Amino acid sequence: MLCAGKKSYFAAAVCIIAVTSMLAVPYLRLQRLSHQPKVIQEGRRCGGKIANSTITALKGNKTFIISPYFDDRESKVTRLIGIVHHEDVKQLYCWFCCQPNGKIYVSKAKIDVHSDRFGFPYGAADIVCLEPENCDPTHVSIHQFPHGNTDQLPRFEIKNRKAETFSVDFTVCISTMFGNYNNVLQFIQSMEMYKILGVQKVVIYKNNCSHLMEKVLKFYIEEGTVEIIPWPINSHLRVSSKWHFTQDGTHIGYYGQITALNDCIYRNMERSKFVVLNDADEIILPLKHPNWKAMMNSLQKQNPGTSVFLFENHIFPKTVSSHMFNISSWNIVPGVNILQHVYREPDRKDVINPRKMIVDPRKVIQTSVHSVLRAYGKSVNVPMDVALIYHCREALQRDLPRESLIRDTTLWRYNSSLIKNVYKVLSQIMLQAQN
Repeated sequence: MLCAGKKSYFAAAVCIIAVTSMLAVPYLRLQRLSHQPKVIQEGRRCGGKIANSTITALKGNKTFIISPYFDDRESKVTRLIGIVHHEDVKQLYCWFCCQPNGKIYVSKAKIDVHSDRFGFPYGAADIVCLEPENCDPTHVSIHQFPHGNTDQLPRFEIKNRKAETFSVDFTVCISTMFGNYNNVLQFIQSMEMYKILGVQKVVIYKNNCSHLMEKVLKFYIEEGTVEIIPWPINSHLRVSSKWHFTQDGTHIGYYGQITALNDCIYRNMERSKFVVLNDADEIILPLKHPNWKAMMNSLQKQNPGTSVFLFENHIFPKTVSSHMFNISSWNIVPGVNILQHVYREPDRKDVINPRKMIVDPRKVIQTSVHSVLRAYGKSVNVPMDVALIYHCREALQRDLPRESLIRDTTLWRYNSSLIKNVYKVLSQIMLQAQN
């Protein structure tokens, strides 16, 4: 009998590990073989209609595909960003059609539901399939079975197939805009602050917003700053405006924010040096540097091998105002004037402030809202004396007297450029409205 005569616990442990390894290696080899692409048809044209919606429901409405991305960081795979029911979706298959030889390959998918599901039945998921070695498929279909007719299945274009040179240094991902969003003035101020700090692109996953906000978005789209990703998630699932499941019959939290953030990282992986994950009412304010480029150059030199930089969130209550910068012509614009809110809440005892991130998108595998779940490279918490997140919103510590708040006028360092730029945007939007 294997390991007979071994009496010590140490020897027994060594034997158990050895036997486990002997069994595990063939098992893992079999697992990998089961996911290898297999030719099932030859000499035919690719079928199926090209999907053109941001969110596509597969038959059965338990799986929703956002977009597939080529990912060769570990092996040659197609990684589909999606939403799945964490219990009911057991198996999926990628159908690759390789032209011009017309071979159709089927690859069993690994379904990886992200750990930050916060109790909701549906969650963000990576649906990962090994690609055929002898072709670079441009499209993929997803099926519940490794056989059958896929002519009626939607086909998805595989993005990031070709490596590109970076077109921008910083892209901000905002997810998701919902609830008939109408905080127009603060949105414009945030956009102009982003541009002052060095942002060239802002990607917004838009569920809905007000009519006036639509005009603002149109202005920034035509300017080339904003890219809108339609996000009609409530057409498919019962959504919650909260981040944690509350047994209220909803399917997914915060309008599918985590899925949108992951899609935004992969969408910008080949075109942006850094991706910034924050909300429209949050601005990462550097304290030691004039802009984000200078700040990130310094942080990267100080933290080699780091791919995720986390910035501490601080609340500047919109209910506490300064008399400075009360610009009368802005009072007719819906929303908050951030220049008037320079008092921040002190840290709460035994409460850790949440953080938002600037990441190297090529090093991120999965992200949550306040941290990455999987990444190559390290994460580092950026000290508060280097930068903080200016977050102007409702107070968290509502009972604090004004004298307990901390006066922090860092934002005012940018007031001249910010006021001039906001005036310019508002005047052009008013002109558009009159035409």
